[in-house]
Amino acid sequence: MELANAQKAVDKWIQEHGVRYFNELTNMAQLTEEVGEVARIIARRYGEQSEKESDKGKDLGEELADVVFVVLCLANQTGVNLQEAFDRKLDLKAKRDHDRHQNNEKLK
Repeated sequence: MELANAQKAVDKWIQEHGVRYFNELTNMAQLTEEVGEVARIIARRYGEQSEKESDKGKDLGEELADVVFVVLCLANQTGVNLQEAFDRKLDLKAKRDHDRHQNNEKLK
């Protein structure tokens, strides 16, 4: 699914199942919370912290999807075309970072 379609799907969900978008500040707080949940799973499952029994059933994919959902909400309510922004960013990174990463000894 392209990002533009994902933005439309989130907007449709909000219209059909939600009352309205949370305000931008509330969504930013929610985004921070969701990213924290992803960080907790990564730190405990792939990092050096031990994974608590209560965290073992947590689905990383579901938590990442929560992050994407809130990002799409923020894009919708602030008028950002995320597809265009992402395409521009990818082009910039390709031009700016290609040689830098290719020449980085740490990545070899």
